[in-house]
Amino acid sequence: MKEIVRTHQWLPTGSPTGLLVALLTAAHVLATLIPARSQKLVEPGVSRTLARFRTAAIKDLSYDLQFSLPAHPGQRVEAVEKIDFVFRQSPALLQLDFRDSAKAIHALTVNGYPAPVTLTHEHLLIEGRLLKKGPNTIGILFTAGDLSLNRNPDFLYTLLVPDRARTLFPCFDQPDLKARFTLSLDLPKDWHALTNGPLLDSLDEGDHKRYRYEASDPIPTYLFSFAAGHFYELGRDTAQARLLPGDRSEGGPRPMHFYYRETDSVKLKMSLDSVFRIHSDAIGFLQDYTGISYPFKKFDFVAIPDFQFGGMEHPGAIQYRASTLFLPEGATRDQLINRVALLSHETSHMWFGDLVTMRWFNDVWMKEVFANFMADKIARAAYPDDNADLKFLTGHLPAAYSTDRTAGSNPIRQPLENLQDAGSLYGNIIYHKAPVMMRQLEMLMGDTAFRAGVREYLHRYAYGNASWPELIEILGAHTTRDLQSWNRVWVEKPGRPVFSYRMKAENGWIESLTLLQKAEDGSDNTWPQSFKIALVYRDHTESIPVFMDGPEKRIGSARGKPLPLFIVFNAGGEGYGLFPADGKSAAGLFTLADPVKRASAYINLYENMLAGRALCPTQYLAWATKGLTLEKEELNLGLLLEQLQSVFWRFLPRGERNTERRNKTVKNTADRNTTNRNTVGRSIGDSLWSAMQQNDHPNSKKLLFQAFSNISLDREAQDTLFRIWRDQHPPSGVKLSEEDYTALATGLALRQYPGWKDILRDQLSRIKNVDNRRRLVFLLPALSDDQRERDRFFGSLKNRENRQKESWVLTALGYLHHPLRNDTSEKYIRPSLELLEQVHATGGVFFPQSWLQATLGYYNTPSAAAIVRQFLRDHPHYDPRLKQKIIQASDNLFRAVKLNQR
Repeated sequence: MKEIVRTHQWLPTGSPTGLLVALLTAAHVLATLIPARSQKLVEPGVSRTLARFRTAAIKDLSYDLQFSLPAHPGQRVEAVEKIDFVFRQSPALLQLDFRDSAKAIHALTVNGYPAPVTLTHEHLLIEGRLLKKGPNTIGILFTAGDLSLNRNPDFLYTLLVPDRARTLFPCFDQPDLKARFTLSLDLPKDWHALTNGPLLDSLDEGDHKRYRYEASDPIPTYLFSFAAGHFYELGRDTAQARLLPGDRSEGGPRPMHFYYRETDSVKLKMSLDSVFRIHSDAIGFLQDYTGISYPFKKFDFVAIPDFQFGGMEHPGAIQYRASTLFLPEGATRDQLINRVALLSHETSHMWFGDLVTMRWFNDVWMKEVFANFMADKIARAAYPDDNADLKFLTGHLPAAYSTDRTAGSNPIRQPLENLQDAGSLYGNIIYHKAPVMMRQLEMLMGDTAFRAGVREYLHRYAYGNASWPELIEILGAHTTRDLQSWNRVWVEKPGRPVFSYRMKAENGWIESLTLLQKAEDGSDNTWPQSFKIALVYRDHTESIPVFMDGPEKRIGSARGKPLPLFIVFNAGGEGYGLFPADGKSAAGLFTLADPVKRASAYINLYENMLAGRALCPTQYLAWATKGLTLEKEELNLGLLLEQLQSVFWRFLPRGERNTERRNKTVKNTADRNTTNRNTVGRSIGDSLWSAMQQNDHPNSKKLLFQAFSNISLDREAQDTLFRIWRDQHPPSGVKLSEEDYTALATGLALRQYPGWKDILRDQLSRIKNVDNRRRLVFLLPALSDDQRERDRFFGSLKNRENRQKESWVLTALGYLHHPLRNDTSEKYIRPSLELLEQVHATGGVFFPQSWLQATLGYYNTPSAAAIVRQFLRDHPHYDPRLKQKIIQASDNLFRAVKLNQR
């Protein structure tokens, strides 16, 4: 602590350690001088009112931070901070955000004078009498909070979105107070580190070293970040990749640096070049599209094992989930495309979200929709041979529908009064419905006008903040369309339209065709949108463009055409809603030549099944199984397999799913369901295996094999999977990675295959990567056949420290609540719901929804549905956003019960 003080000259210079004690004592004495009336103005979190006051009062903000990082995760992280800013009005009570104990603040100075440490409702109070109009400096000696440090045995990283910076250090934690961050790190000698700013210098000091970094570009607190630990570092100079052409500060390119822990030589060889190239291509595209050169001082990134998100867009220090970047040999096309999408998404954020940031987190969706929207454009440009429309359709519509079809659906743009609730805004609507909305907006305006508006927006608000209404106003100036009325239904209202049609025919010719739409939620909303319908004949199809601008639309161009065999709605994948589909046309869908039409038809049929308007679950399974050998497009096969597995585990009654043969000597239905396993499962498993053997494409073969290993329940199939795992000899044409073999081992354990404990032990010894070994060790109790051990493991999740590895926890919950264990795991549902508020308060932004999905996702019984409904009745005043998440996550459960009662 003495050394920390010595290296920061803005604390009293020449002061011995004893002065720090004096400062601390004085702070607690002076705390009694803070008027009670001032403390009444303080509330937890960061309210909109507080944020507006500080935005008006503060400018020219900067943070100088020093953290001392010990090697052992159990030791405290000591820190020193200097905050400089200009106060633009008469001094008044100022609130610094800090979500920790007052004991964590060891000393506080304001403009060079000791100040009282008063921490109330997550705010460090600075009395106006200590401040002045004009430049001010606040100095703080403190222990950093652990909640967002993500500490591991030999590495750590910060993740501060949306309002977690205040859990690490005192700050003004709101997006529209951008600041420059200057960082110093004391860390173990064999660690590497990166942050937003370039490395200025390093100094070896015995068994540790000190890194000093240049000031970052102006960024909000949620984008400040650093990662440190045992990482490998790899740089690529301009001779090896096209990097940052036209860089704004030096007039030329500069290298990227990649930090990672992966040790698998095959994955490294398969991934490193691709990761650099994808980033470089994305930067080049975005500079061309926006007319703005890469806007930050550097472009580095780090791959983190079991990272909470796919990625996080910290400028100069992007964080990624390692498993998404390092793909195994034999990676599927979907995995390869998802990597392109992820890297392009985070790179797009450098312009959309980082250069121009939302004013308030109610517009967090703006940065996400643009990142997804631009990532789709980047993929189209970089990979013109790929079917971008197909990827857009399969990548967005099923996920968006999974939330928007529920009674808990939410608008794209939601109100937000306090940043502590910002995490609940994230979900499928902003990540998957919003890109569909943005594509419709571009189609409505025309791509040239849309691009001109986006460029004006970025140039006008560069390094600043803007809101969605400000963007809509700019875009509105570039078109004659009424964007305000369009915006009200697409952005400000939840739900989706339900389409139907009326067709009159005479003598085999269409007399009239009328499309109708109504809101699924019963409101009077209608969604203006463009899409196509396809009239399907024996030897060809005819596509007809539609602009649906009201509740009804007469399709004049259809008049006089021959009566088709059937119609595919949303044939080009641009539209959004529940489109008509029926069982009569199902058999003909596999004959459609266009993969986009097939994918759209598959989605329509699945959605209609869920709505009770088409095939029942068993009929759907029979139809989908027939398509396993007919569907040759890999993305479509993946979609079909995902839907098939979802119906099998979620919507098929357990009596049908689990019955191998009706044993008339077994009278107890529950016993029969648990002892016999195979009629439907075995039939589908046989079809999957046969389709795998017939398919010539390696990626498709792997998709079919993975589905086989997931669905097959009979002993013969398990014997096959065991031999593949034991001999590490996959089926011909299928390549399996270490992670695949681990999945086989855990699948056999869930099925209580003979010797499963030895299988898990042997698999643990096979794993070379230390992070993957730690993960499996964590998961073992959730795989146990001992109910008491599973109970203890679930009980341990009540402690926050046991939930820190969120991806591990979610996998473990998947094991606990696996459909094969529903009878014994249903008792965890209520306690899981009781924990939701804690999960929300301490976890990442996606964790609450993922927690619910992992808990509720595979139940389909009235008893499970009753538990959820009873919980909601018992909590009539429950947080409305979390209640909404529960309803969203329970939708499949409620639908399954309803479908099975028919």
